[in-house]
Amino acid sequence: MEHSPENVERVEEIIAKGGVEFINLQFTDIMGIVKTIGVPAGAFGDVLKHGMWFDGSSIQGFARIAESDMLLHPDLDTFAVIPWDTDAPTARVICNVYTPNDEPFEGDPRYILKRALAVAKEMGFDYYTGPELEFFLFKPHANGDLLPLVPHDQAGYFDANIDLAHPIRRQMVTALQALGITVEALHHEVAVGQQEIDIKYDRALRTADNAITLRVTMKAIAERNGLYATFMPKPIAGINGSGMHTHQSLWQDGVNKFADLQDQYGLSMLAKKFIAGQLAHARGFSAIIAPLVNSYKRLVPGYEAPVYLSWARTNRSALIRVPKVSQSRVATATRIELRCPDPAANPYLAFAAILMSGLDGIKRDLPVPVPAEEDLYHLDESIRGKMTAMPGSLGEAIEEMQKDDLMRTTLGSHLFDQYIEAKTQAWDEYRIYVSQWELERYLPLY
Repeated sequence: MEHSPENVERVEEIIAKGGVEFINLQFTDIMGIVKTIGVPAGAFGDVLKHGMWFDGSSIQGFARIAESDMLLHPDLDTFAVIPWDTDAPTARVICNVYTPNDEPFEGDPRYILKRALAVAKEMGFDYYTGPELEFFLFKPHANGDLLPLVPHDQAGYFDANIDLAHPIRRQMVTALQALGITVEALHHEVAVGQQEIDIKYDRALRTADNAITLRVTMKAIAERNGLYATFMPKPIAGINGSGMHTHQSLWQDGVNKFADLQDQYGLSMLAKKFIAGQLAHARGFSAIIAPLVNSYKRLVPGYEAPVYLSWARTNRSALIRVPKVSQSRVATATRIELRCPDPAANPYLAFAAILMSGLDGIKRDLPVPVPAEEDLYHLDESIRGKMTAMPGSLGEAIEEMQKDDLMRTTLGSHLFDQYIEAKTQAWDEYRIYVSQWELERYLPLY
């Protein structure tokens, strides 16, 4: 794989100035779990020339034993020194996965997103996203166990005086900035122990890389403070879960194609067709953007998580929201916010699925439904019963995904089949598991 001389020179300077001793070659499996292979800095030149071989059969969803050899090629635009690895200065670089024939591997989630972005580019668009990843901080017990869960603080939304996580979030932001990620806001979220750090809106491949990096960084900084950070969607019953609300827009030649100053919502007809496409495929991509059994304990009425297929401006119970922007910024800041994804999702696959859904709405000229500005959770049951809802379980989401041909096209047959197999296995294990709740509720009665 060819690398520009300017990029190679820049990376060599970073290695020399930082005294970098090791370099982690990073990629993700189909679930979005980060995998790394470390090499001494002196061996990195050979990796740039020839790539790095690894055993793909050991990575979930990658390859069978008989076709295990895989190749990593670094994307030098993602090269950065890891700020918390100070004992032996270490850098990381995100890699693309290739086959032995040196062709992009169709099971690489990053490649799936790049392929979807190429479709948008063929239509004349650049796809921008801004994911908001919420997470919890918990205090381990003296013996190191996490259970029962103890939230790090008792603060609420935007609280200041009782927000014990304030200095820890600052450490996290400092680490993210050292990794080249621009942070726009940091604050305590609604639930006890719940945090949010917002990264800059940018091209989708970059923000997907940044979302993966954010998850790793939050966990590392939390651990250095004796805490545990989790992106599990609903770790505690009865309080808000964690989302990955994703802001989106399409751009063409430096112009935001979602903006229309004459429209009451500030939205162009293109944006409305994009919304229509996402609503049409929302049930189909649910297992991708809400990938865990636990995800569907977040997607219930009453906790700011969307359930019904709808869109609106100010209504946070809608699946897609149109955030308000200053009148002077309508032309540049207009966007839509998809509120159903959660932070356990693989951002590469999530962005690919929702992008292709939106583009399908444009291609098929789908009409956008009437916006639903009322609080959907408090509608009369007779009205809510007629509305289409997101799947109520991972099992239902798997069924919907299997019925949606666009999801197979987006992921490709290899990754689609591997993903369905993995999620079906998780759902089957959950279905037959006897929980503590069942024992406490039924054992004394029967």
